[in-house]
Amino acid sequence: MITINKIYKNGTCLMALALGLTLTSCNDFLEEHVPQGTVSDEQALQTSNVESMVVSAYAGLSTIEDINASFSLWNYDLRSDDAYKGGSNEGDGDVFNKIETGNGIMPSDWSIDGEGGIWARFYNFISRANTALAILDNTDDSYAQKKERIAEMKFLRAYGHFQLKRLFKNIPFVMDEHMTSEQFYQLSNTEYSNDEAWEKIASEVKAAYNDLPVTQKEKGRPTKAAAAAFLAKVYLYKAYHQDEPRKHTVTSVNTNELDSVLKYTDYKGELANVYEGYQLEADFHNNFRPEEAYENGCESLWAVQYSFNDGSVNGNRNFGAALMAPNVESATTGGHDFYKPSQNLVNAFKTDGNGLPMLNSFNASDYDVEYDNVDPRLFLTVGMPGFPFMFNSNFIQEKSWARNSTGLYGYYITLKQNVDLAYVGENTYIKKCGWCWANSMNRIVFRMADVMLMRAEALAQRGKSKDAINIVNDIRRRAAASVNMIAGYKKQYGVKFNVGEYDLNAPNALDIVKFERRLELAMEAERFFDLVRWGDVKKVLDKFYADEQYVSIYKNSNFKENVNEYMPIPFTEMKAADGKYTQNPGF
Repeated sequence: MITINKIYKNGTCLMALALGLTLTSCNDFLEEHVPQGTVSDEQALQTSNVESMVVSAYAGLSTIEDINASFSLWNYDLRSDDAYKGGSNEGDGDVFNKIETGNGIMPSDWSIDGEGGIWARFYNFISRANTALAILDNTDDSYAQKKERIAEMKFLRAYGHFQLKRLFKNIPFVMDEHMTSEQFYQLSNTEYSNDEAWEKIASEVKAAYNDLPVTQKEKGRPTKAAAAAFLAKVYLYKAYHQDEPRKHTVTSVNTNELDSVLKYTDYKGELANVYEGYQLEADFHNNFRPEEAYENGCESLWAVQYSFNDGSVNGNRNFGAALMAPNVESATTGGHDFYKPSQNLVNAFKTDGNGLPMLNSFNASDYDVEYDNVDPRLFLTVGMPGFPFMFNSNFIQEKSWARNSTGLYGYYITLKQNVDLAYVGENTYIKKCGWCWANSMNRIVFRMADVMLMRAEALAQRGKSKDAINIVNDIRRRAAASVNMIAGYKKQYGVKFNVGEYDLNAPNALDIVKFERRLELAMEAERFFDLVRWGDVKKVLDKFYADEQYVSIYKNSNFKENVNEYMPIPFTEMKAADGKYTQNPGF
């Protein structure tokens, strides 16, 4: 017999930081996951091996992603009307210039292809989950957490496939943890129709949902509510059918899938016990603060956990967002200034005399602080010259902070991924790690506002307009109250905050929901995928390109329908598949 404190000498427990755990020793980790006292050598090593692989899978959420292949997929939201690429010039991150303008994208582009590309990184992440599942399948049933850990790994495996499907549409499914290499090389990326592929992901999440607990001690682990939100999102994508194999046109909206969205977002009804304790934050900005008092708050259903001052050289910081820090002399000198909010997005936050969005005319003129009413979420989403950056009056944002001084990408800065520059330092929330700036703020993957808006969208599609608008008004009431950090802007800068609520009988409920979704989730890398899902992407982006002709990067841009909705299957993968993969149309 051996005692617990003699186990786990390989240091793998350091990866537990990906779960947000604070450990003083490997012994602490084991004591949480194995029976107390003494255990047999075989049992102890089995538990050690299982937990090592489980934690390794979680660690992949931060250690496998990269500044150019962020698992948030912000790099690919550059295709939307919300953001410009940023950086020093068009050649800085040249492949993302192609993605932004929709021109010249190639299957061999380095952000897509090869070991460093987004395809390989997500499949490596899936491989970690599969490795953990293979070990769990052969673990003795006396292991108390077996069923729960299997559910967690299926959740992660589904998440990897979900992100890949949003990017590439036609993907091979690696959902058999016991698959041999010979079987893997026989996979096709068109084995399933689009609808069948979404159902395969849904089935995986359902399996996780059935066995996940309502609460988790470690915040990085998904709960039943997180799985419910995930299921709702999968079914919302599945509802918008893209049935034609070589086209991406939305051919119909399926009511059965919409009913599934309503089922898994029923946070006040049948699933009230599942969503218990989750609600909108009192202030919108609380979702985007790095301080321990705010992270994993009441709105966060599942978030990727980052840390600082944890004993490692750079800490388990968020490198996926490390290109977004502005270039501020003496604070973040060398910041790369990527993922910059567009003027079109800024204009979308304008409101009329009743405090309602200008759904069809918001871009008729650029937002002017002197004359225009505005939704407070603008100043919690977008950093603007002349205003305190991250609400710190010691750092008034200047145009010179932009890496491109000519204004090629404008002068706005994303706030949701940045932190107060007062926190720059060796052992605090933001630190220079090599040649970029990484911070420790968690990345929320599923939050309650998203759940509510998914429900509102399904209700609007099902003809229940009043119920849909009522949810939108809940979101807008929170927006109106979100002025804690910007309370002085009215007096000091002349900002005219005005957020009203819609009449429940307002026409075009679906348009109202779509617009509110843009405002609420702006710069969270959902916009482009929403546009593709709705079938609105060509209409919206063609107008965006036309309106933005004064921005030189868009002079030759046009959205190529049935091509630009998805990324090409990587060249290396097509070659290795030896005819078993089908390239996406247009590439």
